[in-house]
Amino acid sequence: MSEPLVAESAGSQAVIQESRPMYWSVRRELWENRSIYVAPLLVAAVVLFGFVISTIGMPQRRRATLLLAPAQQHTTIEMPFDVAAFMLIATAFLIGVFYCLDALQGERRDRSILFWKSLPVSDRTTVLAKACIPLLALPALIFTIVVITQWFMLLWSTAVLLPSGLAGSTWAHFHWFTQSMLLLYCLIVLVLWHAPLYAWLLLISGWARRASYLWAVLPPLAIAAVEKIVFNSAHFASFLKYRLIGGVGEAFVFKAPHGTDSLSRITPLNFLSTPGLWIGLVLAAIFIAAAVRLRRDREPV
Repeated sequence: MSEPLVAESAGSQAVIQESRPMYWSVRRELWENRSIYVAPLLVAAVVLFGFVISTIGMPQRRRATLLLAPAQQHTTIEMPFDVAAFMLIATAFLIGVFYCLDALQGERRDRSILFWKSLPVSDRTTVLAKACIPLLALPALIFTIVVITQWFMLLWSTAVLLPSGLAGSTWAHFHWFTQSMLLLYCLIVLVLWHAPLYAWLLLISGWARRASYLWAVLPPLAIAAVEKIVFNSAHFASFLKYRLIGGVGEAFVFKAPHGTDSLSRITPLNFLSTPGLWIGLVLAAIFIAAAVRLRRDREPV
């Protein structure tokens, strides 16, 4: 290549890098998919409304709770906060699943892929930006919403119990900062463990011409059914179950002595040494690479 062409190519690359295509691609996904942040906010509002209603008669119930054993007191007082976190984490998982199933197929269905491919943004950047939504954006959003929701619940319960002199019981059993750190750890575990699932759904979204939901679910179910019929075993079904919820069992200790601190129940070294984690991350990388190749070759449907 001549020197002017090399200089022009280098200048074009510099302009593209300065425009931050990855950043704006992620922003584009957030703009076009408002359910990513609207649905968790609605769930948080419903949870808060239910909690406010449940505080009617709380002083009487709290006095009865304080008569229980210390472990039961801790479990009972902490339960509403755990339920709020679980509801929002489950919401994030469902949003991530449905988002990935439509992420690549949707732009082919409405033919917007023709416009986006005309821009100086590579297929790799586009697919990685879509993968960032369930792997980075959603967990960060859910962490923020859960922390704020639990903080509001803590303040509201304190205000309700303050006249009866029982406000300190909530603070004694629910340590907001500790639980926030535990929530952050839990979200990191789930993101790493579910990465191959989200990548698989992106791959199916880029491959299927229609009905990506069926193509994502039916083949694994068919394999499990054939194994059960032919071999009378359920190894593949057990594998699917392990892939969905097995990471929690590897990252936490549930059968701990009563009174054990929450942070002492986490086992990050055991989680990081689990072969299933690293095998899943390798599969996630393979699925995402295949999704990039499919987007490069696929046309509108």
